[in-house]
Amino acid sequence: MKMAEIKDSSINLIVTSPPYFNAPFDYKDLFKNYDQYLGVIRNMARESFRVLQDGRIFALNIDDMLVKGKKYPITADAITIFLEEGFKYRDRIIWKKPEGYLRISRRSGVILQNPYPMYFYPDNLLESIIIFQKGEFNYKSISQSVREESKVDTTEIQKNKWFMTIWNMTNVLPGSDLEKNIAAYPEELPYRIIKLFSYVGETVLDPFLGSGTTMKIARRLNRNSIGIEIIKDLEPTIRKKIGFDNVLSLDDDKLEIIYRKSGDKYGFVSKDRSDKIHTNIVSDSGKVRYKRVRKSNKK
Repeated sequence: MKMAEIKDSSINLIVTSPPYFNAPFDYKDLFKNYDQYLGVIRNMARESFRVLQDGRIFALNIDDMLVKGKKYPITADAITIFLEEGFKYRDRIIWKKPEGYLRISRRSGVILQNPYPMYFYPDNLLESIIIFQKGEFNYKSISQSVREESKVDTTEIQKNKWFMTIWNMTNVLPGSDLEKNIAAYPEELPYRIIKLFSYVGETVLDPFLGSGTTMKIARRLNRNSIGIEIIKDLEPTIRKKIGFDNVLSLDDDKLEIIYRKSGDKYGFVSKDRSDKIHTNIVSDSGKVRYKRVRKSNKK
């Protein structure tokens, strides 16, 4: 994965969830083999280290995967890759899904059919959020006014137990309108990460944008955002999720045509400039769909 259009040390936070490795329910045979998948993770880690500012965070939502009866240690391998590419391992948060999400499957049911040792294969209700950091953060680099504007609600932290390494969050349920056939993470995940690891007006990057959840939450929290997605068919979903599905005309005085070549990527870019938020949607051919400017919610 190359992100040549993004400048060195220009990103304040990265939060993403890569595709599951050949998940039979989502991405069956997407990758030729496991080494190819790890190559994608390594390229992403390398480019992310380049574009991320010193001291800043990469939050990686990832987990091990069972494919055709074989369990792949994706989390451990991803941690090793990020360390080799220069990141520091800061923390691991466990995302716990509701217990009612899974029923006994063929895998976990083996022990019920054969109640003897060596027949135990559990179903997974957990995913990992690995927190990496690039170098050391300079807390004095943030002005007091921005610090106050970005202040995290301690009541919310205590009520929802953000201070724990286990986060109870409801996953996106199958059949959700904007996530149908998409392995999207819940809005609560980027919401917490963006609140905890970035300041108002900073730029958040999602290298695997998917349905656009990260950009939606970044805009809600008055952060800039850049998202990269190679599946062009997701454009209607992303447009609707970030709130631009009803933009029909380029003649409106709030719209203007711009041009940006994005290689083979399909990019969605939201930029904040003082009192305005700019959102650009760019196709893989470089043709701009629209650019809308709206007033920021910042006071």
